[in-house]
Amino acid sequence: MNKKIELQELGLKDFKDTWEYQEVLFKGILDTKIKNRREDANLDTSNYFLFVEHPHVYTLGKSGDISNLLLDEEQLKQKGATFYKINRGGDITYHGPGQIVGYPILDLDNFFTDIHKYLRLLEEMVILTLAEYGITGVRSDGETGVWLDVGTPFARKICALGVRASRWVTMHGFAFNVNADLGYFDNIIPCGINDKAVTSLNVELGVEKVNVEEVKEKLLKHFIKLFEAEMIYQKTEV
Repeated sequence: MNKKIELQELGLKDFKDTWEYQEVLFKGILDTKIKNRREDANLDTSNYFLFVEHPHVYTLGKSGDISNLLLDEEQLKQKGATFYKINRGGDITYHGPGQIVGYPILDLDNFFTDIHKYLRLLEEMVILTLAEYGITGVRSDGETGVWLDVGTPFARKICALGVRASRWVTMHGFAFNVNADLGYFDNIIPCGINDKAVTSLNVELGVEKVNVEEVKEKLLKHFIKLFEAEMIYQKTEV
């Protein structure tokens, strides 16, 4: 089993270009797995972790409801935003500047074959990171992601999750609001949930801006421990 994960920092990158790049990496892992099975080979499969920031974009998962997007095509243009229907689970979400987006593209055969566990560990990574800032992140029954003050009138989401998996290979991932412009969430019913709000780390800390690189370091530290992985660092322009 290969527990080495190649970290790629993509910087600010268009959502569609990043999605297509994910598909290339995803297919490469699947092709290796198929070769191993058909030819009785024993080739290691690769694992990747992409960090990226997207220009304003709304994405709708395969089980989502388009009515949760509250803008028409012209209004999207006015907001400087794009929209895509994509092949992950979940409903509608927003990505934009000030948000840490992480796409782990893993062969879970190298770690554990349990999608439920995979999602819970991604949530735990964020919960442990929030704890380092003195914030109590929690789960909400029946809803993926990380939340604050669940069970109160002030429940709000700080990190959304949406993944795709095939033959235990994952893609897509999480979006953690760090310095996000929360006004863009007013144009959707986030994740199809209309009784909870959305927040960002800088808002919760009462500061104008949080150091994004510091947050990434904390996320990776917890990810490596939770997945018992080894991270190989690589700056990448794709």
